[in-house]
Amino acid sequence: MKLGIVGLPNVGKSTLFNALTKEDAPVANFPFSTTESNVAVAQVPDERLRVLTEMHSAERTVYTTIEFYDMAALVKGASEGSGLGNKFLAQIRESAAIVHVVRCFDDDTIIHVDGAPDPARDIETLNLELIFADIEMLERRLEKTRKALKGDKGLEKELSLLSRMNEWLLEGKPIRSLDQDDDERAFIAAIDLLTSKPVIYAANVSEDEAEAGTDSAYVNDVRKIAEAEGADVVVVAAKLEAELAKLDDEDRQEFFDDLGIKEPGLEKLIRASYHLLDLISFLTAGKPEARAWTIRRGTKAPQAAGKIHSDIERGFIRAETIAYDDLIECGSMAKAREKGLVRAEGKNYEVKDGDVIHFLFNV
Repeated sequence: MKLGIVGLPNVGKSTLFNALTKEDAPVANFPFSTTESNVAVAQVPDERLRVLTEMHSAERTVYTTIEFYDMAALVKGASEGSGLGNKFLAQIRESAAIVHVVRCFDDDTIIHVDGAPDPARDIETLNLELIFADIEMLERRLEKTRKALKGDKGLEKELSLLSRMNEWLLEGKPIRSLDQDDDERAFIAAIDLLTSKPVIYAANVSEDEAEAGTDSAYVNDVRKIAEAEGADVVVVAAKLEAELAKLDDEDRQEFFDDLGIKEPGLEKLIRASYHLLDLISFLTAGKPEARAWTIRRGTKAPQAAGKIHSDIERGFIRAETIAYDDLIECGSMAKAREKGLVRAEGKNYEVKDGDVIHFLFNV
C-alpha cells in the first residue's frame, strides 16, 4: 500500500518526504525539481511497542511501516499534458491514497508558481486537474456503456450511476464527496478514479506557526475545504521536521519540548495516513522481539496469522488474545491469565487494533 505525496511546485512535497522518511530527496527553489518519484518507507509510531518491549525485555522492536512516494509536481493544464502532467496523473492512479501538500506560509525567497500562496486556489488547481482527467475517463466509459445497453438492459443501473458521477464532476466536485451506498462504493473503487481516492491535506506551515500552535487563516481555508470533501487535515512544519529528522529520537523530542510542540505534525500525518487506508495493527511480544503487524480492518484471525507465516495460517488452531489496555493494566501476561482476560478466539474472530496475540497452530 502506498501513498502519493502531491502538490503544486515548491509547496514542500520533497521536504515533507525527507522528514517522513529521513531520506535526502532533492529540494530546490524552482518548479519540477522532482522529475521522478522518490520512494521510501516510514515507520508508523506506536507507543504500545515501546511498553511491550520493556515488559518482555524484548531484544528488538519492529514497527509497522507505510510507503510514501514523492511525486512530480502538478501545474494548471496537467490533465492536458502541461508540465509533467501525464507522468504525474499516472503515478497518482497507482497510489492507494493521496497526501496533498498545501503551502500555508509566506516566504518571498521561495517561488510560487502563481505569485503568492492561496490555499483555496492552489487546492482548486490540483483538484480540477484530477477532475478533468476523471471526466475524460468517465465519458469513455459512458459511451461504451450506452452502446452495450442496447443488448443488455441490466446495465441501466450502471449507466445511471456513471451519469450521476459525471454530473458531480462537472460541478467541480471530487467523487470521494459523492454519497455512495456499499454497492456503488465497490463499483467506483473498481474504476480507479483519481478523485475517488481518500485524501489527507498536509497544511505546510512555518516553524513560528507550528510553535504558536494556532491555525492561521491559510490553515482555516484548508480545513473548510477538507470538511466539505470529507477529507482529513494535518498541520506540519515540513522544513523544521526535515531538519530534526536527522537527530536521534531523544534529542528530537527534547527540541519539540523546548518549542512547546506536544506532538510533531509528522507523527500525526503518518498515523493518519495509516488509518486512511483502513489499516490496523495487532501486536506480538516475547523475549526475541515486540512487533506490530499490519492488516486490513476486518481481517479474521487465520489471515492475520498468515501475515507472520503462511504455515501458521494453514495450521491455525486458535488465537490467544488480550486487548493491549487489559494487558498493561494487569502488568504481565501471567497475571492477565489469572484474571481470565486472555481469550481463546477461533477462525471467525475479527482481529482488533491493539490485540496482543499468540497463535497456536499445527505444523
